[in-house]
Amino acid sequence: MSEIAKLAQIISDRASADPESSWTAKLLAKGPEKCAEKFGEEAVEAIIAAVKDDKDELVKESADVLFHLLVMLQSRGVSLAQVEAELAQRAGTSGIAEKASR
Repeated sequence: MSEIAKLAQIISDRASADPESSWTAKLLAKGPEKCAEKFGEEAVEAIIAAVKDDKDELVKESADVLFHLLVMLQSRGVSLAQVEAELAQRAGTSGIAEKASR
């Protein structure tokens, strides 16, 4: 199991935890909009690290982005497996062709 899959499972497990004992449960209790907002904040921080060419910070912020993406997905009942299935469906298709098909 990949580290991302392990993290997705932890997030799923913590979704039902007491919000006073788990940051994940606390964030999920605030609703999908707050989860999306937090994901956006982390994405911006990753962008800033990339623009500054700060590789160490980019690695850390990328981990935050992945975590908050998984929390946001959890908040809307979307599993990592569903996202992986979409990626598998797109495999072997040119990004240009995939975008044109939308």
